[in-house]
Amino acid sequence: MSTLVTGIAELVTNDPEAGEGPLGTLAGAALVVSGDHVVWVGAARDAPDADTRVDVGGRAVLPGFVDSHAHLVFAGDRAAEFEARMSGTPYDGGGIATTVAATRAATDDELRGHLRALVEEMRGQGTTTVEVKSGYGLDVEQEARALRLAREVTEETTFLGAHVVPPEYAGRTGEYVALVTGPMLAACAPHARWIDVFCEPASAHAFDGDAARAVLSAGRDAGLGLRVHANQLSAGPGVQLAVELGAASADHCTHLTDDDVDALASGTTVATLLPGVEFATRSPYPDARRLLEAGVTVALATDCNPGSCYTSSMPFCIALAVREMGMTPAEAVWAATAGGAAALDRGDVGRLGVGARADLTVHDAPSYRPLAYRPGVPLARALAI
Repeated sequence: MSTLVTGIAELVTNDPEAGEGPLGTLAGAALVVSGDHVVWVGAARDAPDADTRVDVGGRAVLPGFVDSHAHLVFAGDRAAEFEARMSGTPYDGGGIATTVAATRAATDDELRGHLRALVEEMRGQGTTTVEVKSGYGLDVEQEARALRLAREVTEETTFLGAHVVPPEYAGRTGEYVALVTGPMLAACAPHARWIDVFCEPASAHAFDGDAARAVLSAGRDAGLGLRVHANQLSAGPGVQLAVELGAASADHCTHLTDDDVDALASGTTVATLLPGVEFATRSPYPDARRLLEAGVTVALATDCNPGSCYTSSMPFCIALAVREMGMTPAEAVWAATAGGAAALDRGDVGRLGVGARADLTVHDAPSYRPLAYRPGVPLARALAI
């Protein structure tokens, strides 16, 4: 069955050849959906017939947001940790152990229910594609369980056994890396598309460059794509390692040297920025303007997690990117849609053209601009067809 979506005041296609400006916007537009894909895009006056019709009443329609970095399989919360940070306690990743304990104690149904609630919360704010990481189990059985649950809601699943060193391996990082790259990887790879590592020598809980290289190399040998938590707390080897190994994305990128920026500009690795983290940790924001002017592909994501950023709102991250990181509204919208798709190596999402997935976000305004102009107002939602 085909559906004509009409009454679109402004359609963001993310194809500059299809419309105006870098977002390829079309005024007075319509599109036709058949099954799960877009089969026609153009002016409403030229729209072909379809089996059914949906009129969005003069609202803007965008590609669904692509949240390429989220940690949604967990139990418990860390509100007390957030309160302490607001009083000056710095973030170093140590609180992850609290979530690990709560997650290990939770049942499958408890984790599944919370996971699905967060995904629905995201859809209610316009997100239609989300990547979900493991990383709060940190043993073979628990990490495999997290990925099996994540696979129920998304095909973009990431094995993050190398999130931090769990308490039972304190002082034995090498042994834990051997577990991650051996039995844990073997159990988790069938349920994952990606592997990730928290490469952060400035944290006593995370992994240095050598350990991160071992994890990523093992994951690549197992057929997984690469992602890296890089340069969040300090300048370090994460970004350079991501580019060298051909990772799809280097995420955080808060503390970058000139060499890091040059490396990102020379390769295909996407710099995924997570401004909600800086908001929630009182850390310096990444300099998106510096990256964009160097020619780096930039994505935005929420990093939704119970510790360093408990937001599921891509519109909030768009507003932060414009207000705090030097991005224009158009650049931020592109980064939250097409940029996220690039970070996941996906050509079928993050755009609205013939052949794209019919992932539509309707915006309760005639233009995309109020996403940054009216922060905190629930304007965007995924459109069910």
